[in-house]
Amino acid sequence: MMLLNDHRILFGSALGLFVFLTFYIAIIPAMENQKINQPLPRQSKVLTKDEKAGKMVYIENGCVACHTQQVRSVEMDNVFGKRPSIPADFAINRRTDFWRNTANLMGTQRAGPDLTNVGERQPSAEWHLIHLFQPRAAVEASIMPSYEFLFIERDYLQPGDVEVKVPEKFLKNKRKKIVATPKVLQLVAYLKSLKQTDYTDKSIVPAFLYKQKKKEEGGGGEGGENLPDGGELFTANCASCHQANGEGVPGAFPPLKGSPVVGGGDLELYVTIIMKGYDPRPEFATMPPVGTNANFTPEDVTAIINHERTSWGNNAQKVSVKEIKVIMDKIK
Repeated sequence: MMLLNDHRILFGSALGLFVFLTFYIAIIPAMENQKINQPLPRQSKVLTKDEKAGKMVYIENGCVACHTQQVRSVEMDNVFGKRPSIPADFAINRRTDFWRNTANLMGTQRAGPDLTNVGERQPSAEWHLIHLFQPRAAVEASIMPSYEFLFIERDYLQPGDVEVKVPEKFLKNKRKKIVATPKVLQLVAYLKSLKQTDYTDKSIVPAFLYKQKKKEEGGGGEGGENLPDGGELFTANCASCHQANGEGVPGAFPPLKGSPVVGGGDLELYVTIIMKGYDPRPEFATMPPVGTNANFTPEDVTAIINHERTSWGNNAQKVSVKEIKVIMDKIK
């Protein structure tokens, strides 16, 4: 009864509950999310001043209502990106300002194509400008509304003007020049910045790392076996994701250091992951079939497994080519 009769206790309790729930439901999970999700290796730098302003133009014009920025792990999304989106794709975002967090413009439905990788699919600024002025001029069947209000008409071009070469049939006044405003130029800069980081690209690895020199490495069998260099194979095929230190990337690629798969006894699972890929954990990216893509032999797989099982503090027993060959024949 005292709680109901004393307004100070009543409002104080309500305020305390509100503060507790704010920290428990919003602030603490957000801080944890920042810790477990890190930008991908080689991920693009943060947005430039114009790109950031263009993002705000994108938001204020409701582009997110019709366009997503997330590639799903389904076949129909293959045209939109190089791979499915993962949490680490959005870890590079920074706050809009002190009071506002940045918006992850993933969207919820598509009336138009996904824009995750539109900066690579459509790198031409001129194409984007024409498309924004009159979508049907760029894509005949487009249902996108025109954003003519982001452009101005002039009788004569002025210094610094960016003219948009719109086909005549889409011009109301064929004598006028169509000029892009700073806002639409910023929007185009933002759209061109949307490029998906390809973590499967091995082009950044120096060519010499692909050489597979033969050298004596102790295998699981007695007396050792003549295997390729497991470290070189790992660097060429695995390090771009799992990192040279075996620690992976939080929110993207799991660590091999201390991994129960690497150090465990289920060799069939281990070999299957290398040869056929892996996608059972939603918190990490889908692993492609690295071994199949690279035409790994049993000797290659043995060398990589032995390297991983004895590196970064891992101390598991090495395996033999004979063991791995039996498993590879079984999972074909």
